[in-house]
Amino acid sequence: MKLKKGLLNASLDGIISGILLTIFFKSVEYLTTYKVYTLLLNVDYIPFLNQYKLTEIVEVILHLIVSVALSMCLYILVHYMKMTSQRKIILIYIFVCFIFGILIFPTTALSTRTPSITSIPSLTYWLAGHLLYGYTLGFSITRRLIALFSSNQK
Repeated sequence: MKLKKGLLNASLDGIISGILLTIFFKSVEYLTTYKVYTLLLNVDYIPFLNQYKLTEIVEVILHLIVSVALSMCLYILVHYMKMTSQRKIILIYIFVCFIFGILIFPTTALSTRTPSITSIPSLTYWLAGHLLYGYTLGFSITRRLIALFSSNQK
């Protein structure tokens, strides 16, 4: 039962962290013209979805679905590893989100709307955003996990 509640909370944390990432990238794109927000929402390379002209809100919702799924997967991983160190949990989240950012960035080559794959500033903003996302997600999850494991030990 506690895992089910934890997953629900992880979903909420995924939405909140995903919205923060969205705001960060939208701000970067607005202030610098580097198209990292466009890249975040880009579905040009996904079969079926690339056949439709999606609205910005639908693209944000798709991003949030991915954020929730990632948050839940990481929560399950840390839950079953019974990690209680806030520092270790946050570092795992940061590491996974950074790697996720590295793996997704090359999809920019599959669209004409996104930054050039050789754009170092875009890559820097992209990875900084994913580090921020990993930290905020990890920080919010650790409060719940540590409370869960503390109550189990009583």
